[in-house]
Amino acid sequence: MDKDMITGSHNITIGQRKNINISGVKKIENFDENEFLLETNMGYLMIKGSNLEIIKLDTYQGDVSIKGKIDSLNYLEGGKKKEKQESVLSKLFK
Repeated sequence: MDKDMITGSHNITIGQRKNINISGVKKIENFDENEFLLETNMGYLMIKGSNLEIIKLDTYQGDVSIKGKIDSLNYLEGGKKKEKQESVLSKLFK
């Protein structure tokens, strides 16, 4: 197993608000062109922007690269992941 995954290393690099490289990603919970929700070694990470798309996904190493306009990054605490999923579902049924 990779040393970074054992120690729980998690890094984010943003280039010119157009590219973001993230290490320590455990799982991509959901995504669309405006929003990504990732489970990382340091908790859930919400990325918001426009024209977002995955350009690299390495599930073994836990690395993800995304391109598009990055507007915000936000770490979600504990139960907020569930609240976010509920709000997405509530939007669908309105």
